[in-house]
Amino acid sequence: MNCIICANKNSSQLLEEFVGKSSSLNLIGTFSDEGSIRAQLSERHDIDLIFLDIETPEMDVFNLINSFDYRPNIIIVSSDDQDALKAFEFNIVDYLVKPVTYSRFCKAIDKAIRYYANKEVSNSDANEIFIKKGASLIKLKIKDIMYIEALENYIILNTAKEKFTIHFTMKAIEFQFPSEIFLRVHRSFIVNKSLIKRIKEDSLELMIGDELRNIPVGSSFRDSLLNKINIMSR
Repeated sequence: MNCIICANKNSSQLLEEFVGKSSSLNLIGTFSDEGSIRAQLSERHDIDLIFLDIETPEMDVFNLINSFDYRPNIIIVSSDDQDALKAFEFNIVDYLVKPVTYSRFCKAIDKAIRYYANKEVSNSDANEIFIKKGASLIKLKIKDIMYIEALENYIILNTAKEKFTIHFTMKAIEFQFPSEIFLRVHRSFIVNKSLIKRIKEDSLELMIGDELRNIPVGSSFRDSLLNKINIMSR
């Protein structure tokens, strides 16, 4: 797996040493600021894992994660566990508390490898996902998601019968869901294109069960929408 490190000097030296010992990891680079991380992820989409030290100076880890357009797996490093619960709400792979031992690091990498393998399977056979609801994980079939709606730093996955709210951004979810099934039609909406029944000037209608649901279409998304559907003209 290709990985990058964003940490202060002491943490980065230890993480680089541990990464160097792991045959499953390929270190692309080490950084100490938000701008460099964003630039790296904008340039390349083959980064599979990020190590983020929560105590890196002048960096808000959670705002940084929310800003990612492309979302690799994430392992957070911290000197205490006070932010662990909040961190796992961002669907991170693991949370390492300093001083990090090599054996604990290896356990985190084993988890990351499982996440990576599951993602590869999901990408090749995008049929199902698991959504956290309370203390449980609920399995959803991708095709059963009608549309996705933004709600500040969360998104709502709408099915015919239920709604699921998860901590994700719209930009990040676009990379998680197959583009052959879902279309971004508005800054706040992604729709299952198989359910589109009518496209109007600034909205479209989805068939949800026996009802038509009106969804806005943003002007900057309209051309992309029309390019991705089959239009028969005389």
